[in-house]
Amino acid sequence: MTTIDAEATVAPLEFLVMKNLNAVSPDRLAEALENPGFGVVFTDHMVDICWSAKGGWHRPRVQPYGPIPLDPAASVLHYAQEIFEGIKAYRHADGSIHTFRPDRNAARLQASARRLALPELPTEYFIQSLRELIAVDGRWVPSGADQSLYLRPFMFAKEAFLGVRAAQKVAYYVIASPAGAYFSGGVKPVRIWLSEEYARAGKGGTGKAKTGGNYASSLLAQSEASAKGCDQVVFLNEQRNVEELGGMNVVFVFKDGRVVTPESDSILEGITRDSLLQLAEDRGYTVEKRPISIDEWRDGVASGDIVEVFACGTAAVVTPIGALVGDGFDEPQPLGELALSLREELTDIQYGRRDDKHGWLLRLDA
Repeated sequence: MTTIDAEATVAPLEFLVMKNLNAVSPDRLAEALENPGFGVVFTDHMVDICWSAKGGWHRPRVQPYGPIPLDPAASVLHYAQEIFEGIKAYRHADGSIHTFRPDRNAARLQASARRLALPELPTEYFIQSLRELIAVDGRWVPSGADQSLYLRPFMFAKEAFLGVRAAQKVAYYVIASPAGAYFSGGVKPVRIWLSEEYARAGKGGTGKAKTGGNYASSLLAQSEASAKGCDQVVFLNEQRNVEELGGMNVVFVFKDGRVVTPESDSILEGITRDSLLQLAEDRGYTVEKRPISIDEWRDGVASGDIVEVFACGTAAVVTPIGALVGDGFDEPQPLGELALSLREELTDIQYGRRDDKHGWLLRLDA
């Protein structure tokens, strides 16, 4: 494992670009972008960078999208040494392509790498990998309303061995998938199932890292939620404090002007969440990150102290929570105006329709 100096700069990598000779035709691309869904169609190319304990980061290339050769003894298959990120590219009205706060995604990937004993990819390499992919697959960035190109950087241990130690050989990839509007018929409130039997992560665990195991541990509870007629599941920690949903953060709006989000060492630091909180603070709201118990949530809604509850994340941006459901109760949640107002402001910034006062956007195609 290697660590990096956040203040240090590194020379750009020299990428080898191998064009996909079977790239989709313009007609097929237009068809794919008309209704892309989410995570089901992928672009023509992907980024591939190797790391080894002896050679560091090396052999950077853009190559045709396709299967990854992997030894059956690859460490990731046996010990789950893997992390990933999620970030979007947006086409603006002038045709340019931008992404949103990539430095934060790079920093979160580095934090995840530290927790999973993986090498830290320098921020410059992370951003360059996005640029290199856009340079060959920029035509895949859609221009429809609320559409984007979802970029999925990920890293895993590929060294072939059986033994519990950090791998000495690692692979970093970036793949991309055009994404349609998350809510085809407009943003709709969701029903949330309260999981009291299963936990997403524990104290001192990997909850703050963006690693696949955290999502795997949420799937059984998510299946339970679906069986109960709910869209998502919310988890508690051992103190019965609210953690997060299966893949989204939670935010509470209080009638006295406070906007509160749960905080613990097992909650993923949401970039969308923190951006929304900044916009709320810009409007004069008092922002708090602190533990909030399930009792405070339910009592606050019952008393009228909590006037709005919403979830947020990269894919859906903002989703109002319309009901909290658990064993023996089904409680409607108050719907307000702040969630959708913040969603509109944030997406306007991302798509270049509103001034980017915080300098969050980075152009990728220049």
